[in-house]
Amino acid sequence: MKILFMGTPDFAAGSLKSLIDAGYEITAVVTQPDRPKGRSGQPVFSPVKEVAVAAGIPVLQPVRIKNPEETAKLLEYPADIYVIAAFGQILSKEILDQPRLGCINVHASLLPRYRGASPIQRVILDGEKETGITIMQMNEGLDTGDILYKKSLELAPDETFETLHDRLMNLGGEALLEALPLIEKGEITPVAQDDSLSNYAPLIKKEDGKIDWRKSSSQLYAQVRAFNPWPGAFTRLEGKVLKIWGAEPAEGKGNPGEVISVDKKSFTVACGDGALKIVSLQPEGKKKMDTASFLLGNKIESGIRLG
Repeated sequence: MKILFMGTPDFAAGSLKSLIDAGYEITAVVTQPDRPKGRSGQPVFSPVKEVAVAAGIPVLQPVRIKNPEETAKLLEYPADIYVIAAFGQILSKEILDQPRLGCINVHASLLPRYRGASPIQRVILDGEKETGITIMQMNEGLDTGDILYKKSLELAPDETFETLHDRLMNLGGEALLEALPLIEKGEITPVAQDDSLSNYAPLIKKEDGKIDWRKSSSQLYAQVRAFNPWPGAFTRLEGKVLKIWGAEPAEGKGNPGEVISVDKKSFTVACGDGALKIVSLQPEGKKKMDTASFLLGNKIESGIRLG
């Protein structure tokens, strides 16, 4: 089976590496163009490109894959199936119809739940107990194609985006290796998604990290975990941005955003319902630190307001 792979971030790189390690023939890899990064502005490879280059696989980096010239380049690489994981561009019907076994997508949720760009963050924000990987036959819709294979996992109570991302990245590779032989043999019956059960996980934006202390402590605890490491849950202290990296739900009442207790290792802030104990943070312009270290050089007293 010849495979053409499309993907860009670390999540996709995990699937590509699994295919390479399993000995599949990858005819080409398609990924987003190199992007400038850091103060130097030097262009850097996507994680998928790094894996492909290390394995000696041809790499295509179209600015817009729907352009006829870019599509023509793609079709120069024969493949029985296209495997797509977090590629970041919409595919034309011409591309979707090209491979003999179609185009399949590795999606980081149990479809039809959490269609869209940010399913990992959204399941944490919504307090879901279970998520997983769906291998889907792609169509022209947004994550609406027939389901071919699913593999699930349970979320840990303290799950962060970072930990769940890595678990799903590994699970995606496992699901792909289990599904591909079945697809090749025609032993999978595609199942149409029930649109009535679907919901949407829109792209996370930087401003989504802003803490609204009127929310419950459980909601804000989920926000801190879902946005770790990006964009980070943040509030303001004396006019400056304060990112909250580690927190725990706590007992207590007060005006939302008000510090209601302080000890040597933490301080607790009242929420709309309950309170949030802050155990690690990052003041504006400084590095991450535990709250104990922060309190050594900063005076926090009950009654101070955040927000």
